[in-house]
Amino acid sequence: MYIAQALKIKHEWWRYLIGLVIIFIFWQFIGIIPLFIGAFINTGDLQTLMVAAESNFTSLDMNSNLFLTLVIISFISGLLGLFIVAKFLHKQKIRELTTTRKKIDWKRIWFTFFLVSSINIVFFVISYYVEPEIYKLNFEMIPFLILALISLLLLPLQTSFEEYLFRGYLMQGIGVLAKNKWLPLIITSVTFGLLHGLNPEVEKLGYIMMVFYIGTGLLLGIMTLMDDGMELALGFHAANNIMAAMLVTTDWSAFQTNAIFLDISEPSAGIDIVLPVIILYPVYLFILAKKYKWTGWKDKLFGNIPSDTISE
Repeated sequence: MYIAQALKIKHEWWRYLIGLVIIFIFWQFIGIIPLFIGAFINTGDLQTLMVAAESNFTSLDMNSNLFLTLVIISFISGLLGLFIVAKFLHKQKIRELTTTRKKIDWKRIWFTFFLVSSINIVFFVISYYVEPEIYKLNFEMIPFLILALISLLLLPLQTSFEEYLFRGYLMQGIGVLAKNKWLPLIITSVTFGLLHGLNPEVEKLGYIMMVFYIGTGLLLGIMTLMDDGMELALGFHAANNIMAAMLVTTDWSAFQTNAIFLDISEPSAGIDIVLPVIILYPVYLFILAKKYKWTGWKDKLFGNIPSDTISE
């Protein structure tokens, strides 16, 4: 039982409160220093820097690969802070934060990575065939190769931070405190969506985007609880963001990169935002349930957590 892993560690409520503060400091204070330095060098004065900070620096005319790298560094710092908190504040091994298995199952990570990547590519090819006029070739060899290096080496660390924070640290922490599974599933999914509510897409397309973000958080949470580990969610999230960075970009989304194609269509949101959540996401769950022989859905998603604690 994945959440019950936290019963073996120091899991008092105040430890999670202090842990979240430490993680936030690593993520949003220490980790953002390189971005501030890069932005200051780019703007040349403090006042312009402060104005740019109000838009999360997206208004800066900074090299997109450099900007992406500096943003990812803040998430890497947050991941480091989270691992430090787990090890020293909770006395928890990274494996126990990741999975109930004896070791992290990399085959599971790679399976969802290739599954999501393949489906994203197929849907793009279909979209390009149906509406080629909305796409503009954006490929430049050197910038793209740099982007590919950043995406493959660094983006998985960014997505891993989000997974370890929401599907790992918060899922286990809220679960052992609430002594059930449905509450951490709901809370982590909603907070995951609210975090992404700061993305430019929400301002451009409206709050219907929150259906997509919260729905994605719910999908990743179900994967984690049903599979008794985060491996599938880690692979899914990494593939999703890498495809978003390398395949198609826009001039208004969170990922403004040197991708292969530029989507030049007028941004709009509607059924195309909701459809993946209500149709494609259940398909993902069906495929994974069949492959990994998931059973006991009611207990794994809505059951209680044992109240007895085990100390190490």
